[in-house]
Parts: sequence; C-alpha cells; structure tokens
Amino acid sequence: MRYLIEALTLLLELAFSLASLLFLLRVLLPLVHANFYNPLSQTIYRSTQRVLAPLRKVLRPLGKVETSAVLIVFLLQMLKLGVLFALRGQSISAGGLGVLALAESLSLLVSLYFWMILARAILSLLQSGGSHHALPLLQQLTEPVLRPLRQRLPALGGFDLSPLIATLFLLLIRILVIAPLLDLGLLLTRT
Repeated sequence: MRYLIEALTLLLELAFSLASLLFLLRVLLPLVHANFYNPLSQTIYRSTQRVLAPLRKVLRPLGKVETSAVLIVFLLQMLKLGVLFALRGQSISAGGLGVLALAESLSLLVSLYFWMILARAILSLLQSGGSHHALPLLQQLTEPVLRPLRQRLPALGGFDLSPLIATLFLLLIRILVIAPLLDLGLLLTRT
C-alpha cells in the first residue's frame, strides 16, 4: 500500500506542479513584456483564459500583475498539500496550510527561474543558425533577472557570469527564505 501512495503522490505532485507552472508563466509573461504573438505565449494565454476570465470580474490586476493567476497558483498549491496530507492520513491546520502553500509557490517560482536560466546558459553555448520560438521567450523571461547582474559585473572578455550569480542567488533564496517558511508551515501543522 505504501508504494501505491508514493506513486500517487508523485503523479499528484507532477500534475499540480505543471498546472501551477502554467499559471505562473501567465503571471510572468506580461511582467517581462513577452511577445504576445509567440506561439508558446499564445498557448499559455489560451490554456489559462477559461479559468481566469471569471476570476477577473472579482479580482482586478495590480498593475501588470495578474492577481487571479497568482491566486490560482496559491490555491493549486493549497489543494495539492491538502490532498497529500490526506493521503498520508495527516491533518493540517489552515495556518500551516497557507504558509506551506506560500512556500511551495515561491519554491516553484525559484525552480522555474533556476531551470530557465540554466537552459538559457546551455543554449547560448550551443547556438546554431536556426532558432526555435521558445528561445526568444526564454530570453524575455530571464533577461529581467540577468540584465541587472550583467550591468554590475565586470566584463570578462565575452564571458557572462550573470547566469552563475543569478543561480547562486536563487539557491540562497531557497535556503534563506523558502526553507524557513516550510519549517514554519510544518510547525504550524503540528499545533
């Protein structure tokens, strides 16, 4: 029975993470002024529109931040954690669930940026004559993080250290911000 629960846990975490990533990208695309007409951008907008349209009537965007998509990411993380705790036969307090969902949402954002920056660094080393429509979108999503670092770092003969420094910052955020939030959330679930 334990193996079945572990397999189900893996599948649930994957499904909730993919859905959350879709809505998280929906939050990020307008913030980075991504090309709306990119086929990947269009796919993300079309995939999330049906869920977000009714919520927009209640929640207004804050500037360029799509608050309804932020709420969906948070609620998906809460639902995931609630289901996973229930599968294990554990109860969870509302406060603990909220803090854990916030930590999981931030962790997802940090992981997304970590992998996007890593992919961009690898693809910059493997540049070929052709271009895929994912590459400009990847550059648009990562540039707001990398540009400020690139401007502050000394030029090293064409070698860009900004991806290395950015991933180091992301790992530090995971250790100094997300891990304590997770600990706090777990502590709140026990009380």
